[in-house]
Amino acid sequence: MVKSSAPLLRSLMRVGKKQQRSAARLLTALFAPPKPAPRVRAKPKPKPAAAPKPAPTPRITSAAAPKTKPAPRAAPATSAKDAPAPGKWLTARYAGQAGQVLRQMSYWLYLPDGIAPPSGWPLIVMLHGCEQSATQFAQGTRMNQMAQKAGYAVLYPQQSLSAHPHRCWKWYDRATQQGGGDVPVLVGMISQVLAAHSLDRSRVFICGMSAGAGMANIVALNHPELFAGLGLHSGPLYGAGHSTVGALGVMQHGNGARVDSAIAEVLERRPGFPSMPTILIQGDDDRVVRPVNQVHLRRQAMLVNDLPPAAPVRVAHKAGGRSGLPYQLHDVYRGRKLMLRVARIAQLQHAWSGGDARLSFNSAAGPDASKMLVDFFGKHRR
Repeated sequence: MVKSSAPLLRSLMRVGKKQQRSAARLLTALFAPPKPAPRVRAKPKPKPAAAPKPAPTPRITSAAAPKTKPAPRAAPATSAKDAPAPGKWLTARYAGQAGQVLRQMSYWLYLPDGIAPPSGWPLIVMLHGCEQSATQFAQGTRMNQMAQKAGYAVLYPQQSLSAHPHRCWKWYDRATQQGGGDVPVLVGMISQVLAAHSLDRSRVFICGMSAGAGMANIVALNHPELFAGLGLHSGPLYGAGHSTVGALGVMQHGNGARVDSAIAEVLERRPGFPSMPTILIQGDDDRVVRPVNQVHLRRQAMLVNDLPPAAPVRVAHKAGGRSGLPYQLHDVYRGRKLMLRVARIAQLQHAWSGGDARLSFNSAAGPDASKMLVDFFGKHRR
């Protein structure tokens, strides 16, 4: 396996120093052998934590209402922009079936400060990338601060170290792509959180970064009735990979042979597939998940939404302003409804655009990706 990955490794190592470090970490993460998932007993004995954690995470079964506890605030921020949002920051654990295995998955939930609308807060589900935790993803994207302004709840599931030693979502796994693996666990968690906190089921959105984007796409394609919109930042195309070596190939080259056929399989499994408004965000200088993936994802989104290849595209060129990075927006409408937005950001590498650069895989430069997502989601409901 290592020998067969050598050409891809050499390709990854030709990138710039900063991206080279990112590529090396992701390469290690993908090739690291997963640890066997521990068996969950009926009455598990508490284990001492290896390191301090923000808050104890009570065991929650899929049949019980979650008993969330407030998680402690992060250390004081260095600027007002990074100050913690004033809403509730809760943490808990969900237990659900992944095939024949009972999986436990921690999550964090942000509920905005203020009075919820009669229908409840809308919900954004955020899936982190490899080498990230849920709390790091929240801090790096500043999505809680954006959600407070716009009135959204935000759910951050966290991949467990027992499932993957580098917290990677297995977007390249064939069974996961077909709705197995972590998909039922994530769907069960989302459904339970929606019920426990009386959130708006007509406005549930899912998005992610890198491997998290790949997983968000899989969850949305397998459960389209649950989501009103999808956001993918620096994500791989859907339906290819099927091994760690294959995943690296997709990240570098996409997979033209699977663009149409993978979506045809989804539509065959799900007759009467509803529309899935989608926003795609990608950096032009990303050498970890290369821009060809966005080209392929755009084609797949057109197919999912039954948009003709010759559909008119509205193009807007943005100078970047204080963000420092120019970008383009390509919008495709069905009538007056925006179905697909493709954002291509010049000079952006493999990082969340407009994020907290103190954390890995975040770029201070560029348009605010969290704002772009919230603005797009605000136009849709299921």
